[in-house]
Amino acid sequence: MNKPLILVIEDDVKVRNLIATTLKSNEYRFLTATNGESGLTLAVSQQPDIILLDLGLPDVDGVEIIQRIRSWSQLPIIVISARSEDSDKIAALDAGADDYLTKPFSVAELLARLRVTQRRLVAMAGQGGEPIFQNGRLKIDYSAGCAYLEEELLHLTPTEYKLLCLLAKDVGKVLTHTYLTEKIWGASWESDVASLRVHMATLRKKIERGTEEQYIQTHIGIGYRMLKAE
Repeated sequence: MNKPLILVIEDDVKVRNLIATTLKSNEYRFLTATNGESGLTLAVSQQPDIILLDLGLPDVDGVEIIQRIRSWSQLPIIVISARSEDSDKIAALDAGADDYLTKPFSVAELLARLRVTQRRLVAMAGQGGEPIFQNGRLKIDYSAGCAYLEEELLHLTPTEYKLLCLLAKDVGKVLTHTYLTEKIWGASWESDVASLRVHMATLRKKIERGTEEQYIQTHIGIGYRMLKAE
């Protein structure tokens, strides 16, 4: 498995050096930026595979960085921030972040999150031989890695697309919070369930907008399932 190119956007010298040392010792390719604007420039010019992003940047708030990147790319964004309030996490995930680590974080967990993201990238790239999934007005073209609603392209984040594919694979079956979080993030941390709810809420808004059709059903305290369109 080839190592992805990782862009680290972090203004704190100690944290940036820790991440850089960790990535180097694990043979990852990486670039670093000390503020938002330089990070955006590198994101456009170098096309990294994954971004590690601090929210408290000196020039541009990290949530705005996420929004600007999402206007042209769906590359995975993992937030690493000292902001631990649920409102901060929700804002970042709503903007399009795929994962959220709170400082201080363990190096082991950071590496685990990167491995999960890397596996997800490989899995998405290897779906070329699978057929097109159709459920009512909803369509998933696995070969293109895209989803459509009445032939209109849905702008999904990588995490939203992965969730949609997981639900589509088992139409009518309830997928538990634990199953989904382990498939998405490789573990089932308590904070991941809250992140899952945010991602699922934004996914539902995108695939159920302008229609009375319900594609995703919530089973409170258990999980979610995709309903078969009539």
